Amino acid sequence: MTQAEKEPRGIDAGSLGEHELIRELETIHRSRHDTLLHGSPAALSAHTTRMAQLEEEYLRRHPERSVSPGRTRAGARDRSEAGPDAG
Repeated sequence: MTQAEKEPRGIDAGSLGEHELIRELETIHRSRHDTLLHGSPAALSAHTTRMAQLEEEYLRRHPERSVSPGRTRAGARDRSEAGPDAG
């Protein structure tokens, strides 16, 4: 990886307003699959770094965010124990 590829890209996540942070998160999540499948190693690394910065900032701002019970280990276990026809 070259020095230019190691340089931070985009506006510092902490400097983004709430609306901009959400928009950046939506954009980076939409582009993740394509970057994984078709991006160069440097592009994937930069994408991963930027996504982590944005997600960490979101979590810093929203430590008490709502967590869906189905998105926890216990919730996943409940779904698997209920069987494929549950729900």
